[in-house]
Amino acid sequence: MNKNDSKLPFVFSNFAITADGKIAFASREFVPFGSKNDHRHMMELRATADAIMAGARTVEAPGVTMRPGGRKYQRLRLARGLSEYNLRVIVTGSGSMNLQADIFQSRFSRIIFLVSERVPEKRLQELRGVANEVGVFGKTEVDLPAALRWLNKKWKVKRLLCEGGATLHDAVIRAGLLQELHLTICPKIFGGNTAPTIADGGDFVKLAEATQFKLSSAKRVGNELFAVFKSAK
Repeated sequence: MNKNDSKLPFVFSNFAITADGKIAFASREFVPFGSKNDHRHMMELRATADAIMAGARTVEAPGVTMRPGGRKYQRLRLARGLSEYNLRVIVTGSGSMNLQADIFQSRFSRIIFLVSERVPEKRLQELRGVANEVGVFGKTEVDLPAALRWLNKKWKVKRLLCEGGATLHDAVIRAGLLQELHLTICPKIFGGNTAPTIADGGDFVKLAEATQFKLSSAKRVGNELFAVFKSAK
């Protein structure tokens, strides 16, 4: 994938990880474990994005609304020439989603679903009942390059922030779409063979196949390390 394609938004992601590389417990239950500095960093990144994208399981978690973070960050967005509130993009190839989730109770900005053609028409109608639009891309899984070009063309998304989960982020990486990765490395260890990482999907079998990034910056704040990696291609 040519990330310099002008029809694609700039895609970047942000995760807090433990010292052993986990983003949640083996149960896949997410409990915030980053510091206030990490939370502030997340809001600062959101304030640079036209849209925030996440998978259905991530968005279903209690309290998740993808808000820009209050008046301070709304003013930052406006000063940068962005809309006051970011678009919210939910990816679910199957259309599976709890439509009573907290995100649908908070209507401060538009919500867009990205789904595949395997979603039945009845379910599409249900999704349209809680979202502003449903985009259908790909036969059985969401065709992310096509979907992101559509977001760019129709919704003017120039910068897209991916906040997980592990399966979606893996798909973004494998599609060659990720241009910048922000990691907050926290001084905790979760363990667990099945605890999710930032990229849970098929594995690479050769080192040469691994997706390559280069370290752009690293800064210690308190007991956490804030690192930024850029695509090596």
